[in-house]
Amino acid sequence: MKKLNRENVGLEKKHPIKIVQFGEGNFLRAFIGYAFQELNKAADFNAGIAVVQPIDRGLVKMLNDQDGLYTLFMKGIKKGKDIQEIELIDNIVKGVDPYANYNEYVSLAKEESLEFIISNTTEAGIAYVESDTAEMQPPSSFPAKLTVLLHERFKYFNGDSNKGLTIIPCELINHNSETLKEIILKYITDWNLGEDFKTWILKHNGFHSTLVDRIVPGYPKDDIEAYNAQLNYSDNLIVAAEVFLLWVIEGGEDLKAKLPFDKTDLDVKIVGDMQPYRTRKVRILNGAHTAMVPFSILYGNKTVKQSVDNAFTGPFIQTAVFDEIIDTLEMDKDELNSFADEIFDRFRNPFIVHNLSSIALNTVSKFKVRVLPSLLGYVALHKKVPTNLTFAFASLIRFYKGTFNGETLPVQDSEDIVANFAKIWESNDYNQVAKAVLSNTEYWGEDLTKIEQLTDAVALALEEIDANGIEAGFANYSKKF
Repeated sequence: MKKLNRENVGLEKKHPIKIVQFGEGNFLRAFIGYAFQELNKAADFNAGIAVVQPIDRGLVKMLNDQDGLYTLFMKGIKKGKDIQEIELIDNIVKGVDPYANYNEYVSLAKEESLEFIISNTTEAGIAYVESDTAEMQPPSSFPAKLTVLLHERFKYFNGDSNKGLTIIPCELINHNSETLKEIILKYITDWNLGEDFKTWILKHNGFHSTLVDRIVPGYPKDDIEAYNAQLNYSDNLIVAAEVFLLWVIEGGEDLKAKLPFDKTDLDVKIVGDMQPYRTRKVRILNGAHTAMVPFSILYGNKTVKQSVDNAFTGPFIQTAVFDEIIDTLEMDKDELNSFADEIFDRFRNPFIVHNLSSIALNTVSKFKVRVLPSLLGYVALHKKVPTNLTFAFASLIRFYKGTFNGETLPVQDSEDIVANFAKIWESNDYNQVAKAVLSNTEYWGEDLTKIEQLTDAVALALEEIDANGIEAGFANYSKKF
């Protein structure tokens, strides 16, 4: 079988470098690479990507061996139908390893056609490292590397206001661009790079925060023979992803003009405030995950797909999302329902095995952020507790006992939280257990025993779970709450 390169597949023409991308891993190749490939096709965007390897060891050599080419397999369910798509991504012009060739890295600053910086260096990547200096080749952190690149561009183009860049970080932290900008400004001060450079950064470069959402399992090593059988070339960088893609970018009309994603079929939203979309994702996608885990494990399910497909647990989760969580969000209800429909399609994706035990980590802190605001919002709206979310809360408390029906549960949390629940469960009084957990302000940020009905509802649910199991217990509990 022929090797994957531009000559062998007839793709020798390259786009001009319009994007410098920090990160060459699976997610960026399945998300950014695909998004800009679609933009190139739909809007003649003509954007090539120079990929920078952000750490000492990475995939740049392998990427360059294939002339920047790789195959993306997308699988999932859309509106109840199985979708499978294969795309050869061709917009990476070159990969650069700043550790092996620092001069090649800084020369990217001199690219006339360069307009965008995009990154995903993991949540830990946007960090200030005090030991980094401008003289290091390269500095260790991503923000320090970027500061060096921007300063080189500022010097090379003599502070030209038209040579500023649009900087779009995709790391999964809130306010990611603001955090990145603050660190860059700190390096400018620390390294004495001058007020003129600082002014150029602030006035002529744009920083745009983002929310990204796509499940990317990556290289499908367990099924690689089946993937290779669908190709007529040898590809060492195959990447698998779900069909769903969401990219929310904070920006105005000027950014929409620069990035005409409205000409594609992709769900890329350029909005003035991305926080409602972040809230939507955290409450619906992450909230559904967190709410279902203890409840569904106690029922006997092993995976997310089993949970949403089951005749009992599936409707339970749907009711929690559509009738209780969405009810508390201040966004267009049709849009929220459509988003939730997509989420359930993703949960049902037969191509992705998502074990409940793998998302059971730190469920207490996750519940506080992802589910509790919906529960409290429902109480504020309706002056009563939400039936399903409250039962899910009780299931969490029961889950943290550590065993159920003679089996050990996959509780994964800090030692002090696990120990505290063990102490609480020394009591056989469900009302006392409920009070002890709900009153813990360190867990929830407030004393939840002050919420009318909540303690009684949780105590009853706990009693029913132990006496009758999840399904029959919920049936009895729901007659009263």
